[in-house]
Amino acid sequence: MQTLQKIALVLTIIGALNWGLVGLFQFDLVASLFGGSDEIISRVIYTVIGLAGIINIGLLFNDLEGK
Repeated sequence: MQTLQKIALVLTIIGALNWGLVGLFQFDLVASLFGGSDEIISRVIYTVIGLAGIINIGLLFNDLEGK
């Protein structure tokens, strides 16, 4: 797995955990850490995590056995 894809996977997992917190507890960790969901830094983080998800679409087409 490429380094970029590994970084993207970590970011995607972080995003998924944040969405889990939102769904279970109505708590947005990114927004609370960076001053709200409308702050520019929060929007940048949301965008980076979204791009990481797009990068990881390629994982759907990789052979998991590494052949």
